[in-house]
Amino acid sequence: METKFKPLNEDLTFEKLSFVDQTFKSLIFDNCEFEEVDFSSTSLISCKFTNCRFIRCNFSSTNINASQLNDIVFEECKILGVHFHACSDFLFSASFKNCTLDFSSFYQKKMQKTAFTNCSLKEVDFSESDLSQSVFDNCSLLDSVFYRTILKEVDFRTAKHFSINPEVNELKKAKFTRDGLEGLLSKYNLIIE
Repeated sequence: METKFKPLNEDLTFEKLSFVDQTFKSLIFDNCEFEEVDFSSTSLISCKFTNCRFIRCNFSSTNINASQLNDIVFEECKILGVHFHACSDFLFSASFKNCTLDFSSFYQKKMQKTAFTNCSLKEVDFSESDLSQSVFDNCSLLDSVFYRTILKEVDFRTAKHFSINPEVNELKKAKFTRDGLEGLLSKYNLIIE
């Protein structure tokens, strides 16, 4: 299959394409939009994405090793089992809206001010990451892992199904509702009515 990508891709839109099980190395995408593109089981090695938007794309089991994600928007994407910790830390910034990120990993990722809106984050690993000033707006965090995670000023007010141990995470000025307190006390096996 002929690739639609050049070494440098600027101000382009890619629609309804499938790159399943393909490998792309050292490509640059600047101000590009991807709509309904299937990247499942694709390897994006040392690629650079700047100011790009992904809409209704499939990233199931995508490898983003050493790739750079700078000012990226993911909307209505299926992002299952993606190891974001393997991509470059340099200028990492992304937002996620109406996405399924189940079984993904942000282990040790510095991702301050990240917005997660209406997302499923089942069994996501946030261990040792820095989520300072991030927002989990109407997100489900069922069985997600927070261990030695920096959660300063994180907004959990509309998040649900989370379990966070205050003894091993930094929660200074994090925001919760009274209903959300159960997620902070679950380790103590209390009955809260």
